[in-house]
Amino acid sequence: MSGNTSIVGKSPVAVAVNAAAKAGEWIKTKLGGFDNLMLKSSEQDLVTEVDKGAELLIKNLLRTYFPDHAFLGEESVPPGAEESRQALERLKNEEYLWIIDPIDGTTNFVHGFPFFCVSIGLAHRGEVVAGIIYDPIHDEMFVGEKGKGAYLRGRKLQVSQEQRLAGSLLATGFPPRIESWHPQKVAGIVPKVRSVRTTGSAALHLAYVAAGRLSGFWEPNLNVWDMAAGILLVQEAGGRVSDFEGNPYSLTVRDVVATNGHIHDELLEYIRG
Repeated sequence: MSGNTSIVGKSPVAVAVNAAAKAGEWIKTKLGGFDNLMLKSSEQDLVTEVDKGAELLIKNLLRTYFPDHAFLGEESVPPGAEESRQALERLKNEEYLWIIDPIDGTTNFVHGFPFFCVSIGLAHRGEVVAGIIYDPIHDEMFVGEKGKGAYLRGRKLQVSQEQRLAGSLLATGFPPRIESWHPQKVAGIVPKVRSVRTTGSAALHLAYVAAGRLSGFWEPNLNVWDMAAGILLVQEAGGRVSDFEGNPYSLTVRDVVATNGHIHDELLEYIRG
């Protein structure tokens, strides 16, 4: 990893893996047992005390080893795209920035639907250099480090090899403010691909692209904590990531396309059409 991040001899990736595991196991014990459900920006944008507690747990563990690092967590930022942009703008040039989504897929968690995860990314001077995504339900820890590959249970991840949309399994999602998206795009692409999934966690969708389980994923109006860790996983597994115009990913991108690379241009053409 670029830079001297081992402040007390601890690898940031190892510390983040430990934090994700501890948070994920605690979150799992709360499935179906949370006390307070609150709305953020809409009826579709939810938060519970478990989200807030998990973020605090993660931050405290990371701060123990890296007290000088900056933190950007979903539950520390007021709801709304503009608030997210401003928070990122203030922090994006920090030497080291931890980007945390304590529960990506809160709506699934609230309903007991077992597809959610802990997402922890680390950026060094604006570039994501590590990504950890932990699915506590299936006990799957996806781990990536820039230049060193992405792994699951010791196996190096590689994106799928589908060459065309017609043979591809894709995923997408619906933003909390649905007016910012066009559902007809999803309906229109269904006949052009093998199938489309919309299972409610951008981070896990990205991890699944990295693992070759999905050929591609696209979604508009995501926040940086939804995708920073997953983007690194896709890139390290040999995939391609861009915005909807085909420009390379950066922390400020909100409309993202991530694929195995082979179908990227074809998917972009459809999205822009």
